[in-house]
Amino acid sequence: MRLMIIDDEVIIRTGLCTVIDWKELGLTLLPPAESAEEAMERIPQEKPHIVLTDIRMPGMDGIELAKEIKKMLPDTEIVILTGYDDFAYAQQALREGVTDYLLKTSGPEEIIKAAMKAKQNLMSKWEALRQEQVQSAALRSQQLEKLLLGRQEDEASLQPVLRWMEDTEVLAGERAGEVAKLHVLIVQASGWGEGRFARLLLGAAQNMLDELLPCVSLLRSDKLVLVTPGGSGFAWRSRLEKSLQRLRDTLKCTVFGALGGAVASPHELHRSYREAEEVFAYRLLLGEQGLFDAEDTRRRSGGRTVCSQKEESELAAILMSNNPTQLRHFTNQIVREQMEDEAATPASLLAFLQSVVIAGHRWLERAKGSGQAGGQPPATVYALDSDPRPEDELFKLLAALMTTFHETMSDSRYSYVQRAVAYIRERLDHNLSLQEVARFVHLNPNHFSEVFKKETGQSYIEFVTQERIRKAASILQTTQLKVSEVAGMVGYEDFKYFSQQFKRHTGLTPSEYRQSNMTE
Repeated sequence: MRLMIIDDEVIIRTGLCTVIDWKELGLTLLPPAESAEEAMERIPQEKPHIVLTDIRMPGMDGIELAKEIKKMLPDTEIVILTGYDDFAYAQQALREGVTDYLLKTSGPEEIIKAAMKAKQNLMSKWEALRQEQVQSAALRSQQLEKLLLGRQEDEASLQPVLRWMEDTEVLAGERAGEVAKLHVLIVQASGWGEGRFARLLLGAAQNMLDELLPCVSLLRSDKLVLVTPGGSGFAWRSRLEKSLQRLRDTLKCTVFGALGGAVASPHELHRSYREAEEVFAYRLLLGEQGLFDAEDTRRRSGGRTVCSQKEESELAAILMSNNPTQLRHFTNQIVREQMEDEAATPASLLAFLQSVVIAGHRWLERAKGSGQAGGQPPATVYALDSDPRPEDELFKLLAALMTTFHETMSDSRYSYVQRAVAYIRERLDHNLSLQEVARFVHLNPNHFSEVFKKETGQSYIEFVTQERIRKAASILQTTQLKVSEVAGMVGYEDFKYFSQQFKRHTGLTPSEYRQSNMTE
């Protein structure tokens, strides 16, 4: 805080300047003034926060000076110093907004107390003003959010937002008698890391855009929402693009902008916001940076929503092999293929990722021996968030399933038998030899055969046949595939032999089994 001393007596000026250590009190001492007239010339430029002035000086006296200072700088704290113990003067000074009234005979401690009282008054005013500004900004942001969501209340409650838009030139065209063109722009800036650093980046981006564009803005947890005026031709669009480019270059980050369509008034901003949100949802598919609008997404009809049987089989083999490197390669490839599909939409990408994780859950249930189809995974097993690399999240989810299975197996005395059972169930459509399965669990075939029968109660051939028939029965119940196709899916090339084996185990032919389940 800056303090100015005004007195026509040099001994008083010098004493007040030197006897008290103003710097120690947190005050910056300005050069003292010899008269009220000199002070009036300097005050507009030097803007003291606290003034200590004599009450009786040649020309303008201290009380008149106090009145003039209050006109220029209403918040300035003024302390009157005088050699006249005159109560009438004190009353008049206090009426003019003077903070305190001291005799020149007062000791340094009394003068320090008065200066500290003035300093505290200023700090209280500033804090009150800050709180008022914070509350005002919060109210404006709250009302703007309601406007964007189409939940605006009465006109009176919108006045703070409308004044905000006028002050920032967002409604400049409307004031000039033109039809307003307003757009909502959603901006995401990334590249500084997560948590506190991500928040710092967004705050810096908001400050820059507030300076570069006529706009009002809201800071969300992972993005900025701005309302900015539009214009005709490419000039205004070019200004937006250049502003985002400036943001990227200055803050060394990536910037994605989603632009909503033009609306004619603040009351219609919810339409532009909804369109901007729809475009923003495509940020993983459109690229990490650039300015996009509805035209960039309109032709997308949707990509694949379910992983293929081949992809599911490949995933099962990788999870069974407990190979994280292969799993990483698989997830990178399968996700990038979908993201590069020009027809893909956020909904189709999310559905596809969901189907891959569900396939992983199905594998885990089968591998653990909970049945052919397995239990149902959670309704939501994948969330498409703002991460520009969804393959990383997919890898983590699938790796967790793989780890769960293999850790469970390692805790068992005969884990290799359980792993063999899981391997068999995943490859029932193959020509599964005992030697192949024994090789998978790294055992001698003869030893494996003995331990397998001891643990399962069945010979290797009996177990494989039982699992094939069980899987065939499930397929017959849940699909309308031809019986010959079902036979191939469970490893039987000879249709007649399959039918004989099926009837021997179930008492019915495949067709009879399907028919009996349809009539139940």
